[in-house]
Amino acid sequence: MKSFKFAAALLMMCALLGVSAFPVRAEIVIAAVGPMEGPFAAYGAQMKNGAELAVAALNAKGGVLGQKIKLIIADDACNPKVAETVAKSMINQGVNFVAGHFCSGASIAASDTYAKEGVLQISPSSTHPVLTDRGLENVYRVCGRDDQQGILAGSLLADQFAGKKVAIVHDGQGYSQSLAAAAKAQLNSQGVNETLFQAVKPGEKDYSTLVTTLKRNGIDVLYYGGYHKEAGLIMRGLHAQGMSVVLVSGDDLATGKYWIITGAAGEGTLITFPADPGATKHGRDVANEMRKQGFKPELHAMRTYAAIQVWAQAASKAGSLELGKMTKALRTNFFRTVLGKLTFNNRGDTKQNGYVWYEWSRGKYTVKTFKAKPAE
Repeated sequence: MKSFKFAAALLMMCALLGVSAFPVRAEIVIAAVGPMEGPFAAYGAQMKNGAELAVAALNAKGGVLGQKIKLIIADDACNPKVAETVAKSMINQGVNFVAGHFCSGASIAASDTYAKEGVLQISPSSTHPVLTDRGLENVYRVCGRDDQQGILAGSLLADQFAGKKVAIVHDGQGYSQSLAAAAKAQLNSQGVNETLFQAVKPGEKDYSTLVTTLKRNGIDVLYYGGYHKEAGLIMRGLHAQGMSVVLVSGDDLATGKYWIITGAAGEGTLITFPADPGATKHGRDVANEMRKQGFKPELHAMRTYAAIQVWAQAASKAGSLELGKMTKALRTNFFRTVLGKLTFNNRGDTKQNGYVWYEWSRGKYTVKTFKAKPAE
């Protein structure tokens, strides 16, 4: 009876003072946004899997700053206009942090809305340089940039194919141009000039005109800034003409669809692609947990997991979710993730270039290492 009277009195006193007798810990709302439906839905599924596992792991340890985390999954269809609408919806739902978006165009379109509202955005997969080059305080990414791939490719062309005739071709699209421009700049900076630099139109049924041009110029190595479909058709055309041109390209060719198009013509193709985080000591445990949960530890699942890890650690280091304090923490600390130790520059890019070389052979692409050429 005494305890009941005491509790009743406490409740009455708290009501008069306008406070709660029992502390309420509100959830922190975060989101993972990407293409959950449509042609890129497989990537969205990876993001969803990685985000859900990361949030579950954090909540099992008490959450972030003593608060549990609520995760929202949203679909932007990889469409910039849809992404803007989704971003506004995330703001209306009280989202504090967004792991996303997937496509660069969607990330760029949504980032201004997040910036106005002080919402931190860490993309797991948007690689276009423009995303971070605008200098927004709230924008980061745990993946590399397209121009980093191009720089790596330019160095390879100069180092491993010295004395060979090199052509650089792109399809005029943003991703493609940034790859080609960076590869050209890096190649030229090492005192080597390409034999041919030109653009083609994406979506053609064949590229016989380009093949003829490459053959006429005696091209040995082709750097292609673009997508796997066009690259596959070009290589098939070259093979049909009896040319043994080495194709060097970017991460879009890391798909079995490329080999379906090329067959044996794709043998020896070299591509830049991130190292498999699930095969490293940093990501092995999480990768195994993903397998236990019934899905593969694919790249974008691991990257989304890493983006949430970075956010959680930054909040702990900042002791706050306020964007200014989070920004300071992000730019002055390192973060242990499934991708390894990450640090960020003042643009929001990681200082670690996670791209390595892979080679297509017999229908699979595997890591390729190159021996340094002896100094002359």
